[in-house]
Amino acid sequence: MPPVSHVIVVATQKGGVGKTTTAVNLAACLAAQGRSVLLLDLDPQANATSGLGLEKVAGGSVYGALLGHELLVDKVRATSQPNLFIVPSEMDLCGAEIELPRMEGHLQRLRRALQGLTERAQFDVVLIDSPPSLGVLTLNAFVAAESVLVPLQCEYYALEGISTVNWLLERVRQSGENPSLSIMGIVMTMYDARTRLSSQVVEEASRHFGEKVFETRIPRSTRLAEAPSHGCSILQYDPHSAAAAAYEVLAQEVASRLGLSASGAGEHACVPVQNVA
Repeated sequence: MPPVSHVIVVATQKGGVGKTTTAVNLAACLAAQGRSVLLLDLDPQANATSGLGLEKVAGGSVYGALLGHELLVDKVRATSQPNLFIVPSEMDLCGAEIELPRMEGHLQRLRRALQGLTERAQFDVVLIDSPPSLGVLTLNAFVAAESVLVPLQCEYYALEGISTVNWLLERVRQSGENPSLSIMGIVMTMYDARTRLSSQVVEEASRHFGEKVFETRIPRSTRLAEAPSHGCSILQYDPHSAAAAAYEVLAQEVASRLGLSASGAGEHACVPVQNVA
């Protein structure tokens, strides 16, 4: 069986910029296109998990697979949305920051766990919601991924966060752990067309990163902020909102950059997993 098609880490080292919101809603929109999508919640805060309506259950995360005690496929759960699956997170995942550095090949642990997953199931896209830190979990995500998607808030000082991501990316490449890792794209979040500031930040980002910046801009939205409290994506909470439309277009841009053809959507079959109660 061929490996997982595309593994993308959604990463930023600046909190409150829409990292988890982007991971959850991009995953939901790719799944709505008919693609089989796995969202891997690697952040011990487990916001992506609760944002899709799942409980934080002890032993339910990738933790055991990282340590080599369990199979990642056994941690995959269905969500309330067709084609969208998740490996939930939990607070115990914090322990990986202490235990993994003591283990052989500690930066390759997530990559190995994902390779094991392909023996039992396959997804068109795997999205990893990484922690907003420079710890061993984030490094594992960078080593396991093919590319990085960076949310960039439309406010001053936003470029400082992406410079940290660039620094970490270079460290991973130069170490030889993942020499082909690259930034797939930068998505502008919390965009407010009424303010000059948002336009200025977009212009500055475009000057620095050129075509890496997605055309789609995610608007600042109360409905988008409310959706996680209802345990669902914006597509389920308010499918006719501007935020839902923006993430749908972003999903189309991502699929295009990944070379995912419309005719190939959903052609991968996943193994049976436990349904959400």
